[in-house]
Amino acid sequence: MSISCNICNTKKARRHCLATNAGICPQCCGEQRENTLDCPLECPHLRDARVREKAPELDASQVPNMDVKISEKFVRENEPLLFVLALALRRAMQAERAMDTDAREALEAAIQTLRTRESGLIYESRPQNPYAASIQEKLTAAAAEFEAGLAKEIGITVRDTDRLGSLVFLQRLELQHNNGRRKSRAFLDFLTHYIPEPETPPIIA
Repeated sequence: MSISCNICNTKKARRHCLATNAGICPQCCGEQRENTLDCPLECPHLRDARVREKAPELDASQVPNMDVKISEKFVRENEPLLFVLALALRRAMQAERAMDTDAREALEAAIQTLRTRESGLIYESRPQNPYAASIQEKLTAAAAEFEAGLAKEIGITVRDTDRLGSLVFLQRLELQHNNGRRKSRAFLDFLTHYIPEPETPPIIA
């Protein structure tokens, strides 16, 4: 006897769904993936879909902080800070099992906090979303640790404009790689692929 799909209960289940630990039909897999289903990144069907899917086109009028200009020169000069922030963002998202939209909220809150400081006010913009708030805290801590440690070691002075530009750069990456699904982790998938854990230096006896 064939097993029916755990979602629609009509079509034949031809795949094993890691999100539900049950059988699912290809149609429900495609329609519900990262919408109603909290799909783990290691799902082979999700990974196959990543290769084919295209992120929704961005409307420039809907992109926040467009007045912050990010040039190739800026990215080159701030590569160490960008790496530290991207790594902290990836780690925080993984620890919280956060969605891409949580990262978006965290980044916007961190950006608005810096922009408020530019105006001479000290006010921390903090998301009500606890996942986003936790990510924001870890981003702030990572930037402070970088400025207090590695930046001094390699002779870099980190300005607020550098930190702001770096956060806006990450924000635009999130917008670019978010696939538009409600539970999207496409941006996290991107970070996981391109921002690996630093290698641990070998211990010399």
